[in-house]
Amino acid sequence: MQTTTAPAATEAAEGPAKYGVFRLAYDVANEDPALTRNWKKTVHIAVTGASGQISNHLLFMLASGEVFGRDQPVALQLLGSQRSREALEGVAMELEDSLYPLLREVSIGIDPREIFKGADYALMVGAQPRGPGMERADLLDLNGRIFKDQGQALNDVASPDVKVLVVGNPCNTNALIAMENAPRIPRKNFHALTRLDENRAKCQLALKSGKFYTNVNRVAIWGNHSTTQVPDFVNARIGGRPAIDVIGDMKWFRNEFTPTVAQRGGALIKKWGRSSAASTAVSVADAIRALVTPTAPGDCFSSGVITDGNPYGIPDGLIFSMPCRSTGDGNYEICDDFIIDDWLRSKINASVDELVKEKECVGHLIGTPNPVCRITKDDEDTWLPGEN
Repeated sequence: MQTTTAPAATEAAEGPAKYGVFRLAYDVANEDPALTRNWKKTVHIAVTGASGQISNHLLFMLASGEVFGRDQPVALQLLGSQRSREALEGVAMELEDSLYPLLREVSIGIDPREIFKGADYALMVGAQPRGPGMERADLLDLNGRIFKDQGQALNDVASPDVKVLVVGNPCNTNALIAMENAPRIPRKNFHALTRLDENRAKCQLALKSGKFYTNVNRVAIWGNHSTTQVPDFVNARIGGRPAIDVIGDMKWFRNEFTPTVAQRGGALIKKWGRSSAASTAVSVADAIRALVTPTAPGDCFSSGVITDGNPYGIPDGLIFSMPCRSTGDGNYEICDDFIIDDWLRSKINASVDELVKEKECVGHLIGTPNPVCRITKDDEDTWLPGEN
């Protein structure tokens, strides 16, 4: 690796202003050559909601090399709000004091058009929480306006191949809004986080089978990140065998497994008194790692991705969780070898219907002519407690 000295500057032309110690010139010659000889070009990662509980876990995982690898320098570009500005500075101070050798830069700000400059990855953690008595249609509109603006900002200033992972709920439809407002960025680069649901499903299969969760694979989540999500036990494997054969209890699969996975967040709040920040951060790290690490043969990972041209007959134009695989270059393809039986199909169709309704309700934010919202206060509330 060629030794170079980065110029010291309070604001670089290609990105937002650096914070604190990260304004100083960095000289790779000061590092152990055994550590640095295989280091790659710095990856720029924008994170929204950067002073929140999820980010408080996630940022340190990113800076440590746990996500992108021990040979991958990173720059963190952290977006907050006017109200959270001081908290954001506190986060940056902790990152300063942690002395991570791979953490090349930290930038903080409240303008997405500054923070998203040159971003290779955008982790959209922040979203407006649902207030008491707030109707679903109202929250879709409120968050939709945020994600419309952030999608436009990504379109204007991020890397043209930026990978976008939406965590803030309702994450499927928020990702759809951001995508539709960023036509310069490939549609398949937008993801909604369903990896936490996958991890929860693997845990339940491990508990029921008496096998440690490293024996569980090929677990997909279909659909929306809501109670209509479909944890796929039909295609799951435990120790290389079909999960259905290992557990041998179809009543449990249909009546207990699915709702337990979907309602895990609410159960955690009852025990813990707060939402699942740490496990959400871990699942974000897992979701990114799945894109930059080759998928094991026969396995998959779950992500909410664009349905355009999918092999399962799901309508185009939705962000819908499906089984994916990657060669480790940041891209993915949808697995095309999953069996969809009648039970799975009926559950998938219910999630499709829900996401179609959500899309209709945000039609005014994505350019739909004469949009009509069919979600009413009398509809079943399928959003996950404590995660919206």
